[in-house]
Amino acid sequence: MTDVVLTLSCEDRLGIVQAVAAFLAERQLNIEESQQFGDRSSGRFFMRMQASFVGEKRPIDGLRTEFAALGQRFEMTWALSDPADRPRVLLMVSKLGHCLNDLLYRQYSGTLRIDVPAIASNHPDLEHLARTYHIPYVVLPAGKANQEARVLELIEEEQIDFVVLARYMQILSGDFVDRLFGRIINIHHGLLPSFKGAAPYRQAFEGGVKVIGATAHFVTEQIDEGPIIEQMVSRVDHTADPEQIASISRDLESTALSRAVQWHVEHRVLLNGRKTVVFS
Repeated sequence: MTDVVLTLSCEDRLGIVQAVAAFLAERQLNIEESQQFGDRSSGRFFMRMQASFVGEKRPIDGLRTEFAALGQRFEMTWALSDPADRPRVLLMVSKLGHCLNDLLYRQYSGTLRIDVPAIASNHPDLEHLARTYHIPYVVLPAGKANQEARVLELIEEEQIDFVVLARYMQILSGDFVDRLFGRIINIHHGLLPSFKGAAPYRQAFEGGVKVIGATAHFVTEQIDEGPIIEQMVSRVDHTADPEQIASISRDLESTALSRAVQWHVEHRVLLNGRKTVVFS
């Protein structure tokens, strides 16, 4: 069983892999899986390793303290994680419940290893769904500033690790996004940018689209332009009406978002400027 997951990124240079492997070996950690990528365009190196102890397991906090010197030597952005940990996730939603329901079921069934201490919404419509899973449902106050202040309170009170916008249909302020950089995952239909605004599925139908999709991404101040984690598409033909297009799109949104959350939980997603490196 994997005891440690190490992720890192830094300037690409000689000796990184050797130094990391030696660090793990010296501490009786056997490498079970190793993935790496050198991005020539940015000059950055990315790595994800899974390792298990040979013999007695050591506290991960001690490993972090010891790894800090190596991280400083190579000027790394790094994390040492225990794969047994369950991230605490705040789910946010408005009125459409397909993504929320999918995430809650996956968490309930054990296929998605997260804890959901609360669901926040700007509408009361989906409180019944939260009750089904015995999760507190927080209806946010009116006004963007008040809503974001309440969300930040929830994040602190519940010790939230990251936030998932499961079709939360509000634009977040730049200050809010900056405070949670790299910790908010969003989903939107893949009809953007051609069909923005109201009734995108009707617009897609009237435009005769042949491909629809969904995009899961980190949230940045630039609306729907954050680093992409996952995208899914499906072909449609002339027989598909707006309701069918919407149904297919909802399925794509649910799956793309759950994959993005799963990969984030497993420490497979590393930021690379405006892009991501996603280790399979």
